[in-house]
Amino acid sequence: MPGAPAVVAVCLMGPTATGKTDLAMALADRLPLGLVSVDSAMVYRYLDIGSGKPAPDVLARYPHRLVDIRDPWEQYSAGDFATDASQAIRDISASGRIPLLVGGTFLYFRSLVEGLADLPAADPALRAALDARAAREGWPALHAELARFDPAAAARIGATDRQRIQRALEVRLLTGQPISALQGRPAAGERGEFFRIGLLPRDRPALAERIALRLQRMLERGFIGEVERLLSLPEMHADRTALRAVGYRQIARFLVGRCTRAEAERQALAATRQLAKRQLTWLRREECDLWLDVEADDLPGTLEQAVRGVLPRMQCQP
Repeated sequence: MPGAPAVVAVCLMGPTATGKTDLAMALADRLPLGLVSVDSAMVYRYLDIGSGKPAPDVLARYPHRLVDIRDPWEQYSAGDFATDASQAIRDISASGRIPLLVGGTFLYFRSLVEGLADLPAADPALRAALDARAAREGWPALHAELARFDPAAAARIGATDRQRIQRALEVRLLTGQPISALQGRPAAGERGEFFRIGLLPRDRPALAERIALRLQRMLERGFIGEVERLLSLPEMHADRTALRAVGYRQIARFLVGRCTRAEAERQALAATRQLAKRQLTWLRREECDLWLDVEADDLPGTLEQAVRGVLPRMQCQP
């Protein structure tokens, strides 16, 4: 379209177990792509089976930026992702390839596309105090407190989501303002246009079945052993950010004696289904340029046609 803003990257977004990575690699066989992972677990080394990370030989054939860039005891934020992804997009475009961002961590997508609010840095003493309160009262009680002064944030955050409840309360106590109000402010900085593609399952039961099969295959491939090896690392413990990832958290609870293996597997399945539900809710709020049905015929061909259609507006020249 003449006069339309230049597109800097294509985003392929969808919930877990919808085949996003396989679809992106199929597209890479048809077009000169540079793939960028948008996944908060795949950024960590050693989180392989439970994150659904492609095998090393597959990554060698289809390189993904922002995979295996942090040790699992290190922090990695949405702001870090926005910085790293922006650089990856510039590098891929400069090489004449098409940047394709693929994943299901919607906070990462939003941090890149819309920018992040200027929020205060973490306060270790305040976080320790909130942890102590939660130990006495429980995280649902702190969630109820959050709901009283920031109902918008509480509606997005689960009643037992320790990390996000803690952060929302911390921001409120440090700034006197609700985190939802601060996050709603447009961030400064220049960002390009993104062509956003939403990948939706045709029906929830089919997605639930795919999630169950995916978890079973992970367990068969040695997921529990992977978490056990992670916990054996000197720098690791069960509360590290990397081990809060869905699936890892539940298996770690079993390995430190907080539940049985059967309970951990049931909890991991329930948590993954809840994650998919949240991802679908978030995705449906996105202003996607194209919606694709996971079950549609010739999905790679449809995606290829869509990307070729936007090439005249791309900054790169593949």
